[in-house]
Amino acid sequence: MELILALDVKENQVVHGKSGNRASYFPLDWGLASTTEPVAYVKEINPEYLYVADLDRIEGTGDHDELIQSCARLVMRLYCDRGSQNPNDILDDPAIIPVFGTETISEDIHSLTSGFLSVDIKEGLVIPSGRNPSEILALADDSLLDGCIILDITGVGTKNGLNPEKLTQYRDAYCGTLFYGGGVRDEQDLDQLYDCGYDGAIVATAVHTKTIPLEAIRRGRWS
Repeated sequence: MELILALDVKENQVVHGKSGNRASYFPLDWGLASTTEPVAYVKEINPEYLYVADLDRIEGTGDHDELIQSCARLVMRLYCDRGSQNPNDILDDPAIIPVFGTETISEDIHSLTSGFLSVDIKEGLVIPSGRNPSEILALADDSLLDGCIILDITGVGTKNGLNPEKLTQYRDAYCGTLFYGGGVRDEQDLDQLYDCGYDGAIVATAVHTKTIPLEAIRRGRWS
């Protein structure tokens, strides 16, 4: 199972958030890195895989395109959610795998011929449609996407842990490559995701609080 470091970028800094309340996202100046400048941060943490959310681009207030491309040169693989609305609205860079979030996408899932779909969930329902996540995953199962991400926004930054029943439901609904992010708190949660058949876990807070080893992020694998 891939182990992927999450990186939220806002106003040219690495920020830490909780439950999707972006107005309260502040620079991550208490973690393992000595800097919040994104490129220097990535060099210091040295992850194998990276997931970047460009919060300014998602909210339509700017972008960090050059910065993200610089980060992509430092890792084996970079997944990027920059609020892309359609396949023509991505960073055209072979080192970057586009992520289309349900929060921002304007196209039908079946128009996507590559990249990952991020099934963005708040309070158990997909935003903004309010549909059951398993329904969206079932639709994605009949698409040309490279994979899907279950992103529990409510759980981001909380270390609240996982819901075993929902994990199984999501995995059963989608046969392709499936990642999970949001609320992953420790090694036991990673074991649970692995045992449920997930292909990747996206983590951040648990790395900085040392309940997931930094060495595992640098290795990029959990099994």
